[in-house]
Amino acid sequence: MNKYSIGIDLGGTKILTAIVNKTNGEIISSVKKKTKKDKGTDKIIQKIINSVYLVLEESKIDINDIDDIGIGAAGQVNRENGIIINAPNLDLSNINIKDIIEKEFNKEVILGNDVEIATIGEMYFGSGKGEKDFICVFVGTGIGSSIVQDGKIRYGSTGTAGEIGHIIVDVGGRSCGCGGYGCLEAYASRLAIEKRIIGALRKGRHSDIENYLEEDKPIKTSMIRKSLEKHDELVLQIINEASEYLASGIASVLNFYNPSLIILGGGLMNAIEYFYTNTIEIAELKALPTPSKKIEFKKAQLGDFSGVIGAALLKEYRQKF
Repeated sequence: MNKYSIGIDLGGTKILTAIVNKTNGEIISSVKKKTKKDKGTDKIIQKIINSVYLVLEESKIDINDIDDIGIGAAGQVNRENGIIINAPNLDLSNINIKDIIEKEFNKEVILGNDVEIATIGEMYFGSGKGEKDFICVFVGTGIGSSIVQDGKIRYGSTGTAGEIGHIIVDVGGRSCGCGGYGCLEAYASRLAIEKRIIGALRKGRHSDIENYLEEDKPIKTSMIRKSLEKHDELVLQIINEASEYLASGIASVLNFYNPSLIILGGGLMNAIEYFYTNTIEIAELKALPTPSKKIEFKKAQLGDFSGVIGAALLKEYRQKF
């Protein structure tokens, strides 16, 4: 078995591709491609293929020295057959990505979802290393989670367990990308925060974040962080609101499942310390006293690379179980 694998994290706004040394989790080379304006099968598939060729070129590693390719997609997946069932943020449905990528590179392809691969990364080389029972919650374009019990991810009867982003926090509330209403994801994801800020600016409110905005480009997490550092009233208000909703969802998980450890990750958690600490404080206050006394929170240790490292280890993880 070769020690190198290619990991691909196919998110709602970016494709992060990396060659990973599976023995120690080292990133040999990586490429990030934005997907904000590139929706649909042909464009996304071509970007994935191009990204793989780029990391091979940058690393000077030959494709013959690659053991396999692991992919994590933001959405519902059929793991056994390698099919992306539905990825609404990318406008993908019923795509057999396993067949397509295997034909291009003549390498085995293993598919999971994006939170699953990030959890595997943290389990092997991050904040979950040595832990047998925990929950990972990742806040990005959407919000997802994974349940780890006795060292194994629990998928549920249909393979979709852990959809914390679709806990209903407001009956009949905001529309969500899943087609439902009032989901946590519609209130506390990075995309939800971006929509709230843009909506407030269009209504005439002013914010320091206006100094960083670029025409026809999304609000970056770094812009939110800079505005918070300047104590911007609007951004602070919206972040506090998102944190309150996210904490409510996490408190519900504490009450229902009673975990001993929750690992929090994703771009917002990694980049904005206030969002991380404030969410934890509110969640502990909202949860019932007994489960809140036993809970430990950790920040995901691998940052943006949790997913690609976990994707590169999908084969090893699946073989183990």
